[in-house]
Amino acid sequence: MTSPDTNPDTNPSALPGRVEHPIDRPAERLHIAVDAPDAFARGAARGERLRATLPGGIAGYDRFFELGGISPQQARDDAERALDVVGAFRPQARAEIEGIAHGAGVDTWRVAALNARTEILARSSTVPPGECSTIVRRLARPDMGEARTFGIQTWDWHVKLNPFWHTLESRGGAHDFVGITEHGILAKIGVNSAGLALHFNILGHRADGVGGIPMHVLAALVLEEAGSVREALELIRSAPVASSGSFSLFDPDEAVLLDLSPDGVFPVDLAPEHGTLVRTNHFLTPTPAAQEKSWLYQPDSGRRYDLIRDRLAASTPPATPDDLVAFLRSGAGEAPLTCIPDMSLPQGERWAGLATVILEPAARTARVLDGTPVDADTRPWRRLSA
Repeated sequence: MTSPDTNPDTNPSALPGRVEHPIDRPAERLHIAVDAPDAFARGAARGERLRATLPGGIAGYDRFFELGGISPQQARDDAERALDVVGAFRPQARAEIEGIAHGAGVDTWRVAALNARTEILARSSTVPPGECSTIVRRLARPDMGEARTFGIQTWDWHVKLNPFWHTLESRGGAHDFVGITEHGILAKIGVNSAGLALHFNILGHRADGVGGIPMHVLAALVLEEAGSVREALELIRSAPVASSGSFSLFDPDEAVLLDLSPDGVFPVDLAPEHGTLVRTNHFLTPTPAAQEKSWLYQPDSGRRYDLIRDRLAASTPPATPDDLVAFLRSGAGEAPLTCIPDMSLPQGERWAGLATVILEPAARTARVLDGTPVDADTRPWRRLSA
């Protein structure tokens, strides 16, 4: 294990004046299940369930756009442009976005802005993206009955938006899928009925912007359409991409980390620790790394990445999905794998660990913890089956 870092110059948790605050969580997180072969109908069913709460999520992002210096008209223009790109590439994805807006009783551009929030916020230098840490394990010789691949991810985002996400069960497309997403957003993290799993981390490239398929829409298309890692790669490479992210893709047999960016799609060619792949929030391939917005995530992303890899190198290789949880726990003086909001910071910088997700492709299941890895032994996990 790495030793604790208590230097306040390098460890934010040691800074004087830091006010950490536990997150208020609902007694039961909203779950939305939809089942319809028509994309608009699936969206409308989702929107109806979100009619009371979606306006709060929209208002939250309006505030972050404002903090980032993005005018309401610019946000609308970007959203409508993104929606046109989605419609040209996959009309059914546009129809589902339109269905959500219809069901929730809001303007379509509002839901489009949520799905393109990563790309719209790329204009801002004052509201940086959030932090996420992902581990994917591939067992070369699994024992009888043991999954060959499995993964875990923390989803860290603005604490103000904690009320506005839900677990999802979407049926009726080419493949059913389950996982988590934000209110109004097609998908984020999940696994489908073909046994393809997707973890999603945001990255930052200097050319990021609107003009391609938004990362969250692309994640939804992968989960709905791709039946394997290879099919997912084909789909992603066919999509117009103008922003950045990382998809950790794994089916029961294969696992790959991708750097997605305006420069292209790049599989990460790194020797894993004990057959385990690690991803935080910086590029791992040289071409997009040369244009990285390093000020957004560093040194934090590198510290989290190094801490996980050091732990893996010093430990018995994880044999089960539950073994991965401890690798994403952190305490005072360590890189913030466990993200607790610092309420002394201004809005737009109060990061919180909103969820922890375990994906198991062979079982077609997602387990969702409404909490951080530290909460894994005290809070319930929700099990979803695709």
